[in-house]
Amino acid sequence: MIQSLLSWCAFILFTSACAAALNYLLTKNERASRLMLTLTGCGLALQFLAFLIHLAAFWAFPENRWFLPINNFYGALSYMGFALAAAFFSIEVRRRLGILGAFVIPMAAASIGLAVFLADPTLAPLAPKLRSYWLNIHPMVLMTSYAAFTNAFGVALALLIQERQIKSRKPTELCYRLPSLDELDALNGRLISITLPILVLGLAMGSVWAYQSTGRAWSWDAKETMSLITAGFYAEFLWLRYVSGKRGRIPVYVSMAGFACMLLTFFGAELCSGRHDFLGGK
Repeated sequence: MIQSLLSWCAFILFTSACAAALNYLLTKNERASRLMLTLTGCGLALQFLAFLIHLAAFWAFPENRWFLPINNFYGALSYMGFALAAAFFSIEVRRRLGILGAFVIPMAAASIGLAVFLADPTLAPLAPKLRSYWLNIHPMVLMTSYAAFTNAFGVALALLIQERQIKSRKPTELCYRLPSLDELDALNGRLISITLPILVLGLAMGSVWAYQSTGRAWSWDAKETMSLITAGFYAEFLWLRYVSGKRGRIPVYVSMAGFACMLLTFFGAELCSGRHDFLGGK
């Protein structure tokens, strides 16, 4: 299939962008940074074309017309990889950090790789419970917030590495290639403060959809519970960072705990049955 070939090519481009990002991190070679950005942009273009072809095949079923193909794990992983790379690309174009690619692009490549190698791209008519306009809004908003949180995780990881380098008696060259602690701390806080309201909005949309379809706004299944815990960790980060005025490792560790919960939330649909078991292809 042309769609599979395009996704394969996008995966190869993102993997190559990872190598270029690592090269920039180790050498500070500006050509490597430009190559990383070019490869990422080309990968985004190919993945978008793959999505359009996938969408056309999805719409071949009359029941699926005007809905987006994110009702299974292949669609969710494909969109997640695209959103991760797109979020990084927009940040990189504006801020030119360079080093962020070494921490974020591998996750985008992994997401596309999982979709290509492990997920089932088979299409079928949507189940009646999914034929709602909320399918085009609720999952997309949540996965967009996940992509932004993943970029924040990359920044937080770079922050911890830089802090350790600065406190070391013998800092390596990496210390002089990473942005300053203040710059990384500000970017991490800005990303999370912008993204948390998007996550909360997505959860609220899901509650409205659930109430309309089942009469219950919240059922406390595994995915819903973990999503609430995720929001709680990121809210705690914002409280520590901007209300209590704490900086350094503790707020960063809290944000990383939120990221770990986010991963459990996303993949929980594959592992746990319940209201969200359709993402596992069941």
